[in-house]
Amino acid sequence: MVCHPELTHEVLMDPHTFDKGGPLYDRLGKLMGDGLVTCRQPTHRDKRRLLQPGFRPSHVAAYTDLVIEEATSVLDTWPVGRTVPVTEAMMTLTTRVISRVLLSDALDDATTAEVRDCLTDVVRGLFVRTVVPIDALFRLPTPPNRRYRRALSRLHAIIDKAIAERRGGAERDDVLGTLLAATRGDGDGAAITDQEVHDHLITLLLTGVEAPALCLADAFSLLARHPAAEHKLHAELDAVLPGGRRPGPDDLPHLVQTRCVISETLRHSSPGWLFTRVATRETELAGCRLPAGATVLYSPYLLHHDPSSFPDPERFDPDRWLPGRPTAAQRRALMPFSAGNRKCLGDEFAMVEATLALATLAGHRRLRHLPGYVDEIPRPGITMGPRALVMACQARSAAPSSAASLAPRTVADPGASDSRTAGDHLDDNA
Repeated sequence: MVCHPELTHEVLMDPHTFDKGGPLYDRLGKLMGDGLVTCRQPTHRDKRRLLQPGFRPSHVAAYTDLVIEEATSVLDTWPVGRTVPVTEAMMTLTTRVISRVLLSDALDDATTAEVRDCLTDVVRGLFVRTVVPIDALFRLPTPPNRRYRRALSRLHAIIDKAIAERRGGAERDDVLGTLLAATRGDGDGAAITDQEVHDHLITLLLTGVEAPALCLADAFSLLARHPAAEHKLHAELDAVLPGGRRPGPDDLPHLVQTRCVISETLRHSSPGWLFTRVATRETELAGCRLPAGATVLYSPYLLHHDPSSFPDPERFDPDRWLPGRPTAAQRRALMPFSAGNRKCLGDEFAMVEATLALATLAGHRRLRHLPGYVDEIPRPGITMGPRALVMACQARSAAPSSAASLAPRTVADPGASDSRTAGDHLDDNA
């Protein structure tokens, strides 16, 4: 277990010695195939070069409108005075955004809801399969096992259908268009297979939905518990986006506090909390000899909560990330997207998406925890965050209310779990 930022960078910056691998990636490989996240180092460079154009800064700016459109659609479903299922709404938002990036068209409402629910079941099942690596247990026809297999099969079917519908149709400038062109050998590299097209799409879908959704849900939860930080955010939004106007690409450089909120949320409550690498040869790390095949773990959550890097680490303080404030060591210790050449392909896209979504939603609504809410210790899954967060929705113009006045008149989603049970997603899979 690597517990220091510099040692973590030593591991991540040497992917030929410390390659992707370990129980987590072995399980993810069965789900994602040989995609960008799970592939071994020898094939990684070509895969990344193929996908990189869709996530370059010039393309990220072009995605601004679609992020704001989808955030505005979520806003329309958040009536003042009601409770709103925050995590579910954020999962819907990120599902629709990434589907438009990958496939040009957003999935329809029914398919979006199905993808969202399937991802929930798959992520639950993956974590249990990682920490209890006994395959025989998961071949039993128990309800959780059946849910997992059904969700997995359905996700693959949705991707296959999207690919089939595109073949023979008009070419489009999206990720699927790039991949299909690569099957014809139109690019500089060797032609890729139909299976590789599928694996890339399923990988980007899975990684592009849950982590950013949990980050946004956590941001709203943290802001509700830290009114000073929320006030600074609202002051910036009122100054940069007067009259509640929608943000545009030119506003991004001015949404400094908004981006700081996202950065501090990723530090305080990083969705990706534990990762592994495998030594490809005998080597030495921090004076310790590691044999070939040794599994090396690192935890962004642990690194982000180390007081030697971040004083008072449990305190949510977006001002840590104001220009000129963080030290070089702190910037280096913050690694929610990993580091090195295996760093997340869509790291800047994810930051832009979260910043714009938060600006759009927080510019018009204030969310409050329900009476009796207790901030519980995070419970781990493949990712970590509030999976069933429900909050009360207020208009931005409303004066701060007492806890008693936050009780909603009507529950928007009576089937949603109480926010106090956020994270309790392992019991039925144990």
